[in-house]
Amino acid sequence: MITRYTRPQMGHIWSEENKFRKWLEVEVATCEVLAERGIIPPEAARVIKEKADFKIDRIAEIEQEVRHDVIAFITSVAEFVGPEARYVHYGLTSSDVVDTALALQLKEASAILVNDLNSLIQVLKKRAHEFKHTVMIGRTHGIHAEPTTFGLKLTVWYEEARRNLKRLSSATENVLVGKLSGPVGTFAHLDPQIEEGVCHKLGLSFDPISTQIVQRDRHAEFLAALAIIASSLEKIATEIRGLQRTEVREVEEYFASGQKGSSAMPHKRNPVTCEQICGLARVVRANLQAAMENIILWHERDISHSSVERVILPDSTILVDYLLNKTAHLIEKMVVYPKHMLENLHLMKGLIFSGQLLLDLARRGVTREQAYVWVQRNATRVWEHQGDFKTLVLQDKDITRYLTASEIEQSFDLEHQLRHVDYIFNRVYGHVLERDLSA
Repeated sequence: MITRYTRPQMGHIWSEENKFRKWLEVEVATCEVLAERGIIPPEAARVIKEKADFKIDRIAEIEQEVRHDVIAFITSVAEFVGPEARYVHYGLTSSDVVDTALALQLKEASAILVNDLNSLIQVLKKRAHEFKHTVMIGRTHGIHAEPTTFGLKLTVWYEEARRNLKRLSSATENVLVGKLSGPVGTFAHLDPQIEEGVCHKLGLSFDPISTQIVQRDRHAEFLAALAIIASSLEKIATEIRGLQRTEVREVEEYFASGQKGSSAMPHKRNPVTCEQICGLARVVRANLQAAMENIILWHERDISHSSVERVILPDSTILVDYLLNKTAHLIEKMVVYPKHMLENLHLMKGLIFSGQLLLDLARRGVTREQAYVWVQRNATRVWEHQGDFKTLVLQDKDITRYLTASEIEQSFDLEHQLRHVDYIFNRVYGHVLERDLSA
């Protein structure tokens, strides 16, 4: 399913072609810096830059014999370069190339994900304003609580998406480091300044200290950012699934003309996109566990992390790219039923105003404990189908000793409950720049 829908940009990043191309970038950049510092002849660096190339089939053929992918790669490159190839991989160990090139791949992948997140943020903002004052019931523990608006619900998701963008940016900054410090990180064969020059040329930071590899806490942090993003998307999808239930039917996934929901029941409109998002988010979170395990390696390096990353990094970035696009489309096209929202709001015959009534009694001098007893006993009668809450309250002599009929009417005022919606929107959307500057 995912392979079929993977966008070519993200898929290409993890292709063999692009991986080896990034390895070649690191090798060529290293030769250029070595030549600039007089360590290898400038003419050799020029020839390497002009001639260096590879053939994927040839690399695979050589690897069958040598059982080492980097050696196979270097051998293929040498066949293109000629005698000057003796300076290719000069002073480097395999991980110098692989880890630095991996950072270049993650840089490309992150750029796509940042664009995806920005697209989701924009569609959430658009629809939040569309439903800014669309009243619905808020639920806690799945039970009716107090009124809210669908615009506020969308704004919560918008703000979380913005935090995810910041998380991803921070994690990306920490993982975009290269290293050319040699077999155990001591710069035994090349000076640290070579590493600094190569990383600068490649648009990366350099790792201040490393072993044979860049330490994998950096990659685990990146996977953690992806896992949180996936969890946020599952949160959105789970909420829409809940609101689409037949008994609720306040929101619904877009159902295209000609689409079929069930092989057996023609009436069905199932939230299949939401369910895909929820299911695949679990895979991303599971990949985070593997990334955490990769942090723990023997001494200055073992190879146990390498095979894992060949799965979890492509899979996780491809999945999150897919999930972000699916979620943005889900939000953009979802159908909202304000009438059903109002019907559900009034389903419990006014019980949602019990909190305001409690406060109004306390304000008039009734102890909170006593007021709670009076309000709850009327609420219980509504739960038992014995009447309308406001009607029962107006007939309660204990309550009407402290509150007039007019004051009780105000306790049931929906506009009063939602009087701060504009303020919240202004706080979220009206001061974005100021919040960013103060962060």
